[in-house]
Amino acid sequence: MYKHKDEKAFLKIKRENSAYRPICERVNDYREVVIKRLEDVSQKQGARCMDCGTPFCHWGCPLGSYIPEWNELLGAGNWEKALELLISANNFPEITGRVCPALCEYSCVLGIDDDPVSIRENELAIITQGFERGLIKPRPPEKRTGKKVAVVGSGPAGLAAAMQLNKAGHEVVVFEKDDKIGGVLRYGIPDFKLDKNILEKRVQFLRDEGIRFNVSINVGSDYGVKDLSREFDAICLAVGSRVPRDLNISGRELKGISFAMDYLTQNNRRVAGEGIDFRKCIDAKNKKVVIIGGGDTGSDCLGTALRQGAVRVVQIEVMPKPPEYRTEDSPWPKYPALLKTSSSHQEGGRRYWQVLAKRFIGENGSVKKIQCGKVEFVFDNKSGCFVMKEMLMSEFEIEADLVILAIGFVHPEQKGLLLKLGLDFDIRGNIKSDKKFRTNVKGVFTAGDARVGQSLVTRAISEGRGAAYHIDCYLMGESTLPVL
Repeated sequence: MYKHKDEKAFLKIKRENSAYRPICERVNDYREVVIKRLEDVSQKQGARCMDCGTPFCHWGCPLGSYIPEWNELLGAGNWEKALELLISANNFPEITGRVCPALCEYSCVLGIDDDPVSIRENELAIITQGFERGLIKPRPPEKRTGKKVAVVGSGPAGLAAAMQLNKAGHEVVVFEKDDKIGGVLRYGIPDFKLDKNILEKRVQFLRDEGIRFNVSINVGSDYGVKDLSREFDAICLAVGSRVPRDLNISGRELKGISFAMDYLTQNNRRVAGEGIDFRKCIDAKNKKVVIIGGGDTGSDCLGTALRQGAVRVVQIEVMPKPPEYRTEDSPWPKYPALLKTSSSHQEGGRRYWQVLAKRFIGENGSVKKIQCGKVEFVFDNKSGCFVMKEMLMSEFEIEADLVILAIGFVHPEQKGLLLKLGLDFDIRGNIKSDKKFRTNVKGVFTAGDARVGQSLVTRAISEGRGAAYHIDCYLMGESTLPVL
């Protein structure tokens, strides 16, 4: 077993990236694609951390995780102490260690002239050992405050807020309109990236700590706003940003065009063995699939379509192809807009950039082709920014039996609960709040994507933790919870 004692280990040990199951195997199932790393390898990778004087990884992480400290403990083989530090700033490292884009690694000092520390994989190794060694146990609060808090929404922001508020001793009830807990973690992320047994284990720990979960309840209709305000001393809205951005071009009404979240949600339900209405089934089997949108959600749709048996998958993006390495526009430690090649991209499909979808072409009421055009971005002196222009004589068509729109989300669903509460919204349609996460309605707070717009899982957890701190202050006058 490796024991870290060498302060110059970062000069002698090279980065080892995650290993993946063979493509020919993994595309036939929905099990996680990443192979668990050996303990000895994880300790060596932890030892690569330089323990630099100014650790920019703190700055890069939305959670402010104690990265150099727990990396040093990991390198020394002190798994228990490393775990204590890790979970002090991150409620769900078993999730972030799987799906976070690791902003911290791009701000790692070692990454200036070498490969950065494998922070995300190290994080996952620590929390995995924590579970396997029985170090993660339910810890209900020793005493209760007598205050009740309702958390609406059970995504990462809602779960983090609930966990923190429960630690403070408040009685916490989480309301979820779906029939299972997890929000985007359960329905928006495929099982090959996040095994839902991991989520179930965490939710059970939260139950054992005293948090109550009420599922299949749409607050605002199934459960009245007046009842909510009367029963609870404070309310935290963590409803996410679920209204998808649409592509309103000719032919949008044709069958065979679906939003990415509808597609991923339905398939996750199928993988879980839940019954779905097969009359509304979105299935890529034996179809030519076109995914519009080049982000992580589009990548998840790509991997899903390949597993469903698509004959061809094409992913198009209107923006230019990102560079593979840092440019002058994104110097260290800034998070760079680099080309991302996910495990799904490795499995198949083709990607095209600077492609504009102009019109859906149908046959017998169903989509059959997409008329596209190539675009370029030209600097406009009047506006001072780049403007998209279609190239002359660049039109072409792509065959498509199934089109998936993965072009993001615009704001939370306002109809129902949010409007009934009388909330104010910002210019983008998100729930308007101040620096203390307070809305314009007394006792009502908000956190996560519903407040800041579509963002990362780590940002959502940070939002939930921040909201919990200010809710605790509102209820008790002060708080012992961390601000972050």
